[in-house]
Amino acid sequence: MDLTKIKGIAFDVDGVLSPSTIPMSEDGMPCRMLNIKDGYAIQLAVKKGLKLAIISGGRSDAVELRYRSLGVKYIYMGAAFKLPLFEQWLKDADLEAREVIFVGDDIPDMHAMRAAGLSVAPADAALQVKEIATYVSPCNGGHGVARDIIEQVLTAQGLWMDDEHAFGW
Repeated sequence: MDLTKIKGIAFDVDGVLSPSTIPMSEDGMPCRMLNIKDGYAIQLAVKKGLKLAIISGGRSDAVELRYRSLGVKYIYMGAAFKLPLFEQWLKDADLEAREVIFVGDDIPDMHAMRAAGLSVAPADAALQVKEIATYVSPCNGGHGVARDIIEQVLTAQGLWMDDEHAFGW
């Protein structure tokens, strides 16, 4: 897999950027936990020019606020079927499928993963998802998957920790 040609990465949220098991609030809403190292890598990737997207079946103002604060421009929530929103992101961001990675962990992610140039699954993804993934991260969902893949892409492109701007938020 040639990571030097990657221009964008799309992430699912539940099971990828947050753990598969999440606490519920008293009103029945999921309270997602997010990895701070993923957050650092995401904001750095945006600064370095990667086009990132969030494509999630869930709906959460908190998730949208978090990723917008990290510089993610393309956020699509409430995606029961993710392929059309993946294709919309490609159009919105002026990308080609062969230039992007889709990171997913479960059955609803599989169509978008197959459409992407490269696909990534967390270590604890559903078996069917791991079978189609180009790369299975050693990290479980919510425990550094985004950091793992972003660090690999930026390193391949000579952009990981390449200057003094990499060390600040």
